[in-house]
Amino acid sequence: MASYSFDVISDYDKAEMNNVFDQVKREIATRYDFKGTAAQIEWLDASKSGFKITGDGEWQIESIIEITRKKLASRNQSQKILDVSIPPQSANLKDTKNVPFKSGLNQEKAKKITSQLHSKFPKIKSTIQGETVRISSNSKDELQTVITFLRTLDLDFPLNFTNYR
Repeated sequence: MASYSFDVISDYDKAEMNNVFDQVKREIATRYDFKGTAAQIEWLDASKSGFKITGDGEWQIESIIEITRKKLASRNQSQKILDVSIPPQSANLKDTKNVPFKSGLNQEKAKKITSQLHSKFPKIKSTIQGETVRISSNSKDELQTVITFLRTLDLDFPLNFTNYR
């Protein structure tokens, strides 16, 4: 009997994040309430692993984060990519907030996924392979049901599905 499988990963599309960055930057430049303020968005580092958001106050930073979330949603990207848990820093009458991107499944997250799957789908086989979880079954329909189930879970990190065979 044939065996089918797919991989669960937690990552983001770098090209889409470039597009989101450009759209947010353009909107900040054209919005009337941001004219003449310190509002701006930059890359966190050279590897583009997050955003550095600057504003006149925390309210302005939250507005820019909200714009970013809307742009992510319009490009079909998960808002769970943004790690907004780091508090903003104030200096020289400006607030700055670093917003790194969440990526990669650690052992704890992978175990959380596999335990949820084993309780709901006893017939499937799931194995943790580094930063991926491979899920296999003898039925393609069952794998489609597993993907649907995983999308409904309320996890604090994004999930992507690759290598569907």
